Amino acid sequence: MQLIQVNDQALANQFLQVAVDLYKNDPQWIRPLDKDINEVFDESKNKAFRFGEIIRWVLKSSDGKLIGRIAAFINKKYKNKGDDVPVGGMGFFECINDQQAANLLFDTAKKWLQQKGMEAMDGPINFGERDKWWGLLNHGFTEPLYCMNYNPSYYVSLFEQYGFQVFFNQICFGIDAQKPIEKKIFERHAALAADPDFQGKLIDKKQLDKFAADFTTVYNKAWAGHGGLKQMSVEQVKLMFNKMKRVIDERIIYFAYYKNEPVGMFLNLPDLNQYFKHMNGKFGLLQQLYFLYLQKMKPSKKFVGLVFGVVPEWQGKGVDAFLIVECQRQVQSPSKPYLAYEMQWIGDFNPKMINVAENFGDTFRSRNLVTYRYLFDRNKEFKRHPILA
Repeated sequence: MQLIQVNDQALANQFLQVAVDLYKNDPQWIRPLDKDINEVFDESKNKAFRFGEIIRWVLKSSDGKLIGRIAAFINKKYKNKGDDVPVGGMGFFECINDQQAANLLFDTAKKWLQQKGMEAMDGPINFGERDKWWGLLNHGFTEPLYCMNYNPSYYVSLFEQYGFQVFFNQICFGIDAQKPIEKKIFERHAALAADPDFQGKLIDKKQLDKFAADFTTVYNKAWAGHGGLKQMSVEQVKLMFNKMKRVIDERIIYFAYYKNEPVGMFLNLPDLNQYFKHMNGKFGLLQQLYFLYLQKMKPSKKFVGLVFGVVPEWQGKGVDAFLIVECQRQVQSPSKPYLAYEMQWIGDFNPKMINVAENFGDTFRSRNLVTYRYLFDRNKEFKRHPILA
């Protein structure tokens, strides 16, 4: 086998091609947009380069066929609650069903990380934010959501035979969007709806700056500091909202307010992979025009939950029920209904949010991904991600 470091455009193209070759007969795989993968490795596009570095390799068989790939990276900002050693990352792993080939890829990433002073590696994870390319799929081998990892079931064995251990599970929940919501949720909604100081608002694309500020308030109170998540600035959120503007459906992003102060939010988007699965990884001018056509003529029937948050002082007071019912009224509109809903993953270290998800209504666990950890000192005690209080 030949292991080759990616250091030119031809090899970068081969890095993408590995996945195309491996998944050519898998009807569930949706090819990611090439640009979304390439931007991870582009210093001008990925802010993680300010705090770390990344390297990648492709693996070829003796007859020159592409049979695997891997990336390894360090990031000074990457730290999980309870970590007592420096931890690096590996990701974008693809491999034929061959333990020897997988071991060569893992060993190569491990050696490079050791040279950089790391004492463990987590994977498969992203060189960047956790909302993309994070975790190994071990349940729910259906079409992946946009920028979500997908892999064959045999990858679990490749990781665990090498010695990776489960650091935490990433649980996704699904809902039939047309099913009625449980009576108790309506009752909790009604109690808040009757309060004149309490109100809800759908996002308005013409007022993105205002809603970006409201998002920042709720996010920083409800999420920052949990599971390694960091405080966000209003400017960061404005940038995020403006990037999302062309795909925002104003009916499925909802905010709750008490005396005009934001206390909760429910941020959803149409599942973009329902459009991108027709693009074969490309997003040039023709694909962009086709995307606009699909948005208008064949809109996605599935939407995805990105962020659901309630500020601490309002948790347990029915704000979650209020947001759910208000959103349901929109998605069950006869003129433009959504049929399916899936929440982005929740770590099993966050039982409070799992409880919220399980009480949305008739939810089911749609898929599970795993963040694995491999300790370089094989005699060191392995500890899972601590449970959040």
